[in-house]
Amino acid sequence: MYLTTHGLVLRVTDYNDRDALLTLLTENHGKLTAKARGLRRKNSPLIAPCQLLAYGEFTLFEYRGQYTVNEAHSIELFSPLRRDLTRLSLGTYFAQVAEVISQEDLPNPELQSLLLNCLYALSKLNQEEAKVKAVFELRCACLAGYQPDLYGCHVCGSQNPDRFDLSAGQLECVGCRAPGSVGIRMPVTPGVLEAMRYICLCEPKRLLSFRIGSENLEALASLAEAYLSTQLERGFSALDFYKSLLI
Repeated sequence: MYLTTHGLVLRVTDYNDRDALLTLLTENHGKLTAKARGLRRKNSPLIAPCQLLAYGEFTLFEYRGQYTVNEAHSIELFSPLRRDLTRLSLGTYFAQVAEVISQEDLPNPELQSLLLNCLYALSKLNQEEAKVKAVFELRCACLAGYQPDLYGCHVCGSQNPDRFDLSAGQLECVGCRAPGSVGIRMPVTPGVLEAMRYICLCEPKRLLSFRIGSENLEALASLAEAYLSTQLERGFSALDFYKSLLI
């Protein structure tokens, strides 16, 4: 049986001297693993559409639950991104996160759209890396089922809380913390809280349509990264590499 779908390459793994395995985030079928025969050959026609972070149309042959790439055509390669090592490593981090939170055979068009839009923002819109990264991380947390409660202090209901509980995903006033309670709280300013609410609740097409000062952006970026890693309970090699490039 043949299956034609639009997909983005999340990972490329060497299979043998000639072939490779692709992890694809597809439009209608969620995450799929497919063998790309001959991909490692020098003149393979699959090299461009099957490279990491390439978005294209894939025709897959399915046999007994296993997929093989029969044909592939590039739609968007994000070429400017590939000429900037820092942004390429950030895009790779996005792909690693998407692979973790996506599931086999379960469509997640909003995740694919988020990833494509963030890669496009890094590649062609010259958006600030920290802003795109924070948007991706917070929105991914929501898509993975970890949408934070941002309506006020979970203890007293105050609309001006100054702490965010990374484990519980909820706001808190510094004076409302119960004695002996565990978990890491990070400070949150009104500007950061406004941005968090916007990112988590706005229409997908307007995710990057907000302004934030440099000081609040730095705090937002730190909080978004910490929240996602806390909820997923893991780190990412591409994130570590990206941060090493910023030193």
